[in-house]
Amino acid sequence: MHERHNRTTVSVLYITSNRSCDCIILGDRDLRYFLEKGYIDIKPMSDHTVRENGIDLRIGSEVARLSKTKKVYDIGKKANNGFFKIEKGDSFVIHPHEHVLMVTEECVRLPHDVMAFVNLRSSFARLGLFIPPTIVDAGFEGELTIEIIGSEFPIRILKGTRFLHLIFAKTLTPVDKPYSGRYQKQAGVTLPRVHRGRYL
Repeated sequence: MHERHNRTTVSVLYITSNRSCDCIILGDRDLRYFLEKGYIDIKPMSDHTVRENGIDLRIGSEVARLSKTKKVYDIGKKANNGFFKIEKGDSFVIHPHEHVLMVTEECVRLPHDVMAFVNLRSSFARLGLFIPPTIVDAGFEGELTIEIIGSEFPIRILKGTRFLHLIFAKTLTPVDKPYSGRYQKQAGVTLPRVHRGRYL
């Protein structure tokens, strides 16, 4: 992939015990360029979702609620029924301390030398919502399924609301093994695929 000159990126230096490496964060001009050239592909895409140093993604029309049960989820089995309840709609209430899987409206495709950090937008974090640390691997393609954890009070969220912020980082060289795992090209809210033979 050709690089353009006059970049507006920030170089973040990470120090390890033996060496250092650069991680180049893509700014808004870089992101628009990568989108225009098709190096990064996000559909559907709105120009106003490109922010200063990242891209906002919106809530999709489907969630999966984790069921409260004493039944054991057996990672060694292919079928684990009764642990998730999938709902579709234009709005969803996240109850206090509830764990919910949400999906983005957008489908994301990354090249072999770009990855992304997934963050919750500040306004939602200030309401007490939380998502675990999550990344999108270089080479990934699909809609994003993200776990969100509820606040101290119920919160209604609407389909199409910008709720995630992706920060994109360019690796110095393309990765040797771009993502090709069990969630490649996932669509809709995707439940865990951790049964023996595919994960263990």
